[in-house]
This record gives sequence, structure tokens and C-alpha cells, in this order.
Amino acid sequence: MKQVHWLGAVFLLIGIYGCRGHNERILGNGKLGPLVPQTNGQPWPKPQLSTTYGNSVLYIRPNIFQFKIVKHTCDLVEDAFKRYCSIILKTNAYLRKYRQTRDEFMMTNNLYLDTLNVHLMSPCEPMPHDKMDESYEVKINSPDYPGQGLIVASTNWGILRALETFSQLLHPNSDSTSLQVKSILIVDYPRFPFRSFLLDTSRHYLPKKIIYENLDLMAMNKYNIFHWHIVDDESFPYQSTTFPILSEKGAYHPYTHVYTQEDVQDVINYARLRGIRVIPEFDTPGHTLSWVGIPKLLTTCYNETTGEPDGKLGPIDPTVPANFVFLRKLFQEIATVFPDKYIHLGGDEVDFSCWKSNPEIQDFMKASNFSTDYSRLEELYMQNLVDEIQSLPQNKSILVWQEVFDNGVEMDSNTVIHVWKDKESMQELANVTAKGYRAVFSACWYLNIISYGVDWVDYYNCEPHNFTGTARQKKLILGGGATMWGEYIDSTNVISTTWPRAAAPAERLWSAATVNDTEEAAPRLEEHRCRLLQRGFSVSPPNGSGYCRYDWN
Repeated sequence: MKQVHWLGAVFLLIGIYGCRGHNERILGNGKLGPLVPQTNGQPWPKPQLSTTYGNSVLYIRPNIFQFKIVKHTCDLVEDAFKRYCSIILKTNAYLRKYRQTRDEFMMTNNLYLDTLNVHLMSPCEPMPHDKMDESYEVKINSPDYPGQGLIVASTNWGILRALETFSQLLHPNSDSTSLQVKSILIVDYPRFPFRSFLLDTSRHYLPKKIIYENLDLMAMNKYNIFHWHIVDDESFPYQSTTFPILSEKGAYHPYTHVYTQEDVQDVINYARLRGIRVIPEFDTPGHTLSWVGIPKLLTTCYNETTGEPDGKLGPIDPTVPANFVFLRKLFQEIATVFPDKYIHLGGDEVDFSCWKSNPEIQDFMKASNFSTDYSRLEELYMQNLVDEIQSLPQNKSILVWQEVFDNGVEMDSNTVIHVWKDKESMQELANVTAKGYRAVFSACWYLNIISYGVDWVDYYNCEPHNFTGTARQKKLILGGGATMWGEYIDSTNVISTTWPRAAAPAERLWSAATVNDTEEAAPRLEEHRCRLLQRGFSVSPPNGSGYCRYDWN
């Protein structure tokens, strides 16, 4: 991606926004102190270019510090100023515990950063999108900008990423009495444009508050897509206006465990203010047992011995034309409710056993000359669904799980293939890109699979370009995403199980490919975990024994 360089900009002032003890034990290595000492003021993910100027620092006086708007602004930028002022003030409140007197550090140091100039070069874009420019530049006390601070970006999305980086540059001084920032130049931009995090709200319903917390943490790690796996076999919490019967019959509870239309818009807006897109997934034809509210949608399963219905239901029945009329109407609504360009259609893990048992489907297979190859029936279903989605007036593009590609479904060239199966995943990426399709990768980032000990290293070492292919094929990899499936995850443990483990794929997807040294990353991740903990999130220790200045409360 093209680097940005906006030094020497002409400033037009628009407005100013002001911000008004431990016990360590002997570790397994026989040394006193944390197993992995943390860095100070090192951002996560690591920026593309970072240059420090000597050892000089500027001190932050939180009650004086202000953001100064240069040129353009909007609600999204001003909302971000409020958030980051709050973070700075909260950090300062913790540091007061370490001060003998409140003004001690102010009397002994006189190099202050009281103003950060924020230069947005173009009018704000209202919604994050698949081609948004997230590049930015940060300058603090540089030789050509002495004693001052500046962030510059072409878009409001770049401003958001710059503000997060600036907030992470701030760190306590050696005696933990004041905030300081190094003299530094940062030029930064993402390696991949698609950096997603999947949250499953079907296996266990997650309250809006938990989704908001996860979106906050995503922004603090520069993820830019919330992949909302909103429904599945276990429950249908999405409250449809066109087919309210779906949540009435399919949600765990039709009133308390649903996402209303207002809830969905709240989540989309909360994500928007953080530069995060929301891509919904409505997985079919499998993973649909909660769709029981629609008559004859799901396949009736039969007992092979008696030849009678066995009381169970299977995937959506592709042989019933009315089912595609229903699907078109439902996805018409979904395409209207969710403004992002993409919809994820799923298409994975279809169990053929129910289809095989159903006599009407058996007759359909014979009439279609499919013999006993039920993957062809799945292909027929997906082909019809894709055709329906692509004919909608909203002009949506599609993501599908890799099985749809594996089964030979013909798709528009804009379709993105989501590779998730860990076995032979690199060969799958090679196959998908060889056919000219774009791909995203999640195979090695299933964070719901947990193990005792340090596991972030495995996620960090996973490289989406580690397949044999041409340079053109590598360019077809849009990025990837971490996933948190919900069988054993609910609001009590989703944050602590996910974070900071999800920070590892976040850095892999943002930072340069050469940023791959786990020993160098470990102290930065230790600092980042403490940073998130101080900001009020119950995040787990990533590296074993250690401590943070601030306990979670």
C-alpha cells in the first residue's frame, strides 16, 4: 500500500477539544520479577515505520492537554476525541496513587505536550467500507516540529487509527508519577485491508454491552470488520421485521434474548464510530435448525428402517421452490438493515444424512440425474441462493465458506472465499487464488480452541502468504480474521478468553510481514495487555507470571 507523507501542511484551525504497590514472587526461571518484562510506550500492532529522536520526552498534563482540530472534522472525529480524553484522564487518575504531591512532576519538568494538532485532509466519510484508507502519520517533537505534536491522515479512518496509536505511545515515567511520550515519527498503514473478528451470538446470546466491549477492544487492536455470526442451529436471535416468527420460534427467549432492529442499528453505529464495518453471517443451508418458524423450510428426516419421519429436521430443503422465495425476501431485508457491501452466506458443514433419508429428495435426485452425489444438491442450493442475492437491488457482494468453492459453485468474480479448515489450508488458498477468486483466511485463528500456557505464539506465527503461488495470487489474499465460536463462551468469559490472544492475528494482519519475532513481540504484548487492563477490560495474562501497575476492578 502506498505510504503517506504530509509534512508541512497548512493549518486552518477549526476547533479545540480539551481533556480536563505490588508483591513479586520467585518464578520458574529462578529470577525475581515478571517472566516477560513489558516495554514502555510501544504501540500494538507495530507500526510500519517508527523513528525515535534521541531519549527526549514530553510530559502530558491531562487537565491542560487538548486536541486541536485542523481543517475538517465530523461527529466521528469529535466522538473519538472524547474517548481518548477519557482514556488519558483515567490513566492519570491511576498515577495519582504514586505521587507524593499532586504537582510534584510539574515543578521539576518543563517540557510539555499540551496540544496535539489533528489534521484531517478531506471531508469525513460517513461509513467504513472495503476500500477505506486507514493510513496516517504521527509526529511528536520531531526536528522539524520541535516541542509540538501532530497527526495527519487523508481520511477520518486514518485519524481514528492515529489517535489509537498516540494513546498507546503515552506511558508512565520511571517512577510512575506522570505520563510521558517519546519524540517520535510514525508513518503507518495496514498490510491487509480485511482484518475481521468473528463473534458467535447464537450458541450463547451475548448482551449488547459485551458486543460493545469487544468492538472497543477490536478498535484498540486495529481490527476493522466485525463478522457477526448472528444465528445458527441453536438459536435465531435476530428479530426480523419481515418474518418475526423466526425469532419468536427460534430464539432462546423471544423477548429477552433477541437483537431488535434498534439493537442492530446501535451495534452498527457503535462500530462505525470506531472505523469498524459490520458484516452479518446468515449461514445456510446447514446450521439452520433454529429456522423452524418457517413451515416446510427444513428437510423432514426419515427413519431408514421404518420409512417414516423420525421427528428430526435437517438442512433447508433445496427441492421446494417456495423456500427460495422466502430466502429472497429475508435477504432483501438483511441487505437493507446491514449497510456494508458484503453479506456472509456461510455454506459450510452441510450434513447430507437427512437429505439422503427423505424420499421426496431421493426422487428429485433421480429426476435431476444427480445419482447419489448430494454435494451436487448442495451446489444447486448455493447456486440458486447466490443468484438470488446477486440480483438484489442493493448490489451486495458475497463471502462464503470454502466448501462452496470446493463443491464447484459458479460465483461472481467479486465473491470472497473464506478459508477456515486447518488441514491443507495453504493448498486451499493456492487453489482459490489460482481460480482468480479473492480469499480471506481464518484457519489458524480459531481462538475458541484453548490450551493451557502460551498459545498466542502459534497465532502470531501464522502467515496467510505461506502458500506456493504467484505474486498475483498473493495479492488476492485480502487478509483474514480471528474467530470466537460460542459453544463454551458467554458473557462471563468471552472477553478474558479472547483478549489479548486476538491481538496476535491483529498484528499479523496490520504490520509488515517482517514483523515476526515472537521474542521481540512478547514484551510489547505484555505492555499491551496491561494497557487494556488499565482501560477497564478483563483480559488474561498472555505470557505467564507477571504483574501490571493496575489491577482489573
